[in-house]
Amino acid sequence: MSSILLVDDDPNNLLLLEELLLSEGYSTLSATSGSEALTLAKTSNPCLILLDVMMPDMDGFEVCRQLRQDRQLQATPIIFLTALDDDSSRLKGLEMMGDDYLTKPINSQLLLTKVKSLLRLNQMRSQAARRENFRQTRHQIAAAWKINEHLSEKFRLFVPEQFLNRIAPEGLDSIQLGNIREEKLTILFCDIRSFTAIAERQTAKETLQWLNAFFTRMSNAIDRHHGFIDKFLGDAIMAVFDRSEHHVSDALFAAIAMVGSLDEFNACRGQYNLEQSVRIGIGIHSGLGAIGTIGSRSRMDSTVIGDVVNTAARLEELTKTHRCSIIASGDAIAQFHQNQAELPAPALPFEFVRLDTVAPRGKQQALEIYEVRGCTQPLPQ
Repeated sequence: MSSILLVDDDPNNLLLLEELLLSEGYSTLSATSGSEALTLAKTSNPCLILLDVMMPDMDGFEVCRQLRQDRQLQATPIIFLTALDDDSSRLKGLEMMGDDYLTKPINSQLLLTKVKSLLRLNQMRSQAARRENFRQTRHQIAAAWKINEHLSEKFRLFVPEQFLNRIAPEGLDSIQLGNIREEKLTILFCDIRSFTAIAERQTAKETLQWLNAFFTRMSNAIDRHHGFIDKFLGDAIMAVFDRSEHHVSDALFAAIAMVGSLDEFNACRGQYNLEQSVRIGIGIHSGLGAIGTIGSRSRMDSTVIGDVVNTAARLEELTKTHRCSIIASGDAIAQFHQNQAELPAPALPFEFVRLDTVAPRGKQQALEIYEVRGCTQPLPQ
């Protein structure tokens, strides 16, 4: 039975980790301070250490540094579990020679997979040290390490981390149909104009090449402004912005960035055999949305549903009628101004122009709509 040392000054965190690891057949030891952790590590020689960073008497980085100076423990795998989610802290964890760095709240299934992988990796390292044919074993270690390094990133390729934090707070095994939370969100819909006409003049391969290049640019603009993509709908994008008190401004900044990035894309459209410039329409609406899992027990998906989604899609359609690139609802604009009133007034890179009061297709209630125009000020990074 593998013994794992848990180090955290919060007893509740220790209890949760103990229950999780015991359910998988591991034995555990617990320490509530850095000095206690060093003593326990030297006397028990654990096979792996899960180490908190922020502790009162000695932080986790110093604990790791001292462990790496001990010949008996310098190769013991160490995973930092911390609320510190910034690049400087991650770099310091690497400098202290930690094996991995996970931020709270912890994805249980991801943690268990990394623990299992690191234990197997450490076993392979020990075997390699006793074997003459080290070259072959080194390739096996490299393969196992590569899988471990990219595991969390692969999860995010299919399900954004913002969804996982909501629908699987206790790990992937906790995902169930109907795991839903209602929240205030801003939804952005983006659609390509005359996509069918463009695609019929190209091969499918050519269309996919430029479409993926286009999606990459749009995705980068959304990511930079704290949004995430719910799904790609053929040639359209549905993006979600969920930062408290900032989701409307994040969506507006992202929309302006998307239009600017489109200009750069069109400047080099010749390499994709595009005869005409690509144009887009963007609709933005803010309101309550249900974010969670939908589908059936045999096939489910993560998504956002509600009137906020339907209205944003309808506003995107209205950009064709009003011949503009971006339309935002009066609700979104009002929420933006309310949030801005509580902050110092910056020089904004956009302006709002009232267009009309309309009832979007399929809806009975009319709402004000505004064109969002870009100015010349640089976007915030």
